Amino acid sequence: MTDFNYLEIDDVIHSRIRTAIMAVLISVDEAEFTFIREKINATDGNLSVHLKKLEEHKYISVTKKFIERKPVTRYKITKTGRNAFEDYIKKLESIIRSNSKK
Repeated sequence: MTDFNYLEIDDVIHSRIRTAIMAVLISVDEAEFTFIREKINATDGNLSVHLKKLEEHKYISVTKKFIERKPVTRYKITKTGRNAFEDYIKKLESIIRSNSKK
């Protein structure tokens, strides 16, 4: 595996929960906090921390509204996030391909 530099893997995405969040969001137009939480089986606090990190890096956008006096938070993958996630997957595929040739 001499042709792969592990330092090229995106540290922001390379976390089990953040990878799962990105995988969920890339497959939908947008998702509510509760939908993401249920899909990836994370606690509210843990999920919030990871969503914030993705938001800080502009990989996801967030909108907050009140619907019938209840707060509703929705997340959407951004173009930057989509490109970063697709690149992340390509790099992982590169690792797999380079290892399968040996």
